[in-house]
Amino acid sequence: MESGAVRDVVILGSGPAGLTSAIYSARADLRPLVLEGEPSSSSDQPGGQLMLTTEVENFPGFAHGVLGPELMVSMRAQAERFGAEILTERASRVDLASTPIGIWIGDRDVPEPTLKTKTLIIATGARSLMLGIENEARLLGYGVSTCATCDGFFFRDKQIVVVGGGDSALEEALFLTKFGDSVTVVHRRKELRASKIMQDRAFRNEKIAFRWDSVVVDVLGGERVTGLRIRDVNTGEESDISADGVFVAIGHAPSTELFAGQIDTDEAGYLVTHDGTRTNVPGVFACGDVQDHVYRQAVTAAGSGCMAAIEAERYLSSLAET
Repeated sequence: MESGAVRDVVILGSGPAGLTSAIYSARADLRPLVLEGEPSSSSDQPGGQLMLTTEVENFPGFAHGVLGPELMVSMRAQAERFGAEILTERASRVDLASTPIGIWIGDRDVPEPTLKTKTLIIATGARSLMLGIENEARLLGYGVSTCATCDGFFFRDKQIVVVGGGDSALEEALFLTKFGDSVTVVHRRKELRASKIMQDRAFRNEKIAFRWDSVVVDVLGGERVTGLRIRDVNTGEESDISADGVFVAIGHAPSTELFAGQIDTDEAGYLVTHDGTRTNVPGVFACGDVQDHVYRQAVTAAGSGCMAAIEAERYLSSLAET
């Protein structure tokens, strides 16, 4: 990393969105710097959420599927091949009001930023909210999932449990009925939080059953999920249910803490973009799950990463013309 130089492009995040941005901006000879995050961080995981998955079968170009970490390693190597510089660091502070934009790495209280950039591409992603129980992390990718669209195919004719009670949970449950033999929704209350139309669809589906007033206290299984232990919130009684897969659908949280008060967000905390990937701050672009709470797919994240790089290049060109 060059000391004192103002970069053309800095990219925060190294999931499909961030690395696609890096590939496109590097091919445009913008010599992007990618802060890929830190392995020890609960957010900004290098490689994004695909580093926590096993088989990926819905990313175009892989007829027989590809391992999530393998895909991200290949995308990283491709970005480096074209000249992207990648640091295993995370930004601790940004000043989006300054020109050029200031970025701190490490000690955020020092007066001068670690580096400066003319454009910033934010691809910090979003993290799935997890139950935080024993065995959940160990079995993630081995029966525990947070994405029915990504993993539902692997549970054909299996017993599936969905944890949650909102629209996302019921959307997952309904989608999974295409594959599973049965789908049980475990919810901690006796009423769902989902919209009435989603509830009506779920109640009409013969494959979907409900376990009310229940919370999951453990995920059972050795190498793969075999069941769940749940507790009745009223009686405290615990019981085990069989399951081949469990989909945690209790929400997502965008990784936007770094930009609080500096950039527009929606009511759920996601960065607001317009006219593509532009934010309300000139020269700042956002792509991937940090601004998308609808699709949340690797391929859509990569597509928006491409858009962000092209828009950053055009922004830089407009600066050169003035």
